[in-house]
Amino acid sequence: MLFFRILFGVDSLVALIALYFFVVGLADGSVSSFNIHLWIALLAGIALILGGSMLLDSRGYRGRASALLSVLAFPGICFALFMLLVLILQPRWN
Repeated sequence: MLFFRILFGVDSLVALIALYFFVVGLADGSVSSFNIHLWIALLAGIALILGGSMLLDSRGYRGRASALLSVLAFPGICFALFMLLVLILQPRWN
């Protein structure tokens, strides 16, 4: 139960970040009719992962729900660790 909630929290955070970038892109014009289909597909995929995991969990398939959540949580955690390392180590990129 705790593992599922941690994964769901990480996925929710990733979804909020994606939604934030979408809204900011709408405001500054970088999300236009040219690429809005990509954004809608990205946000729909995230919503399907969150909704599907909730549906699987409610039907008693907690292992499958956690596996579905880990599809989005693993890259999110890896990127967060990468950014943490960049902030701590302050590498030279040249």
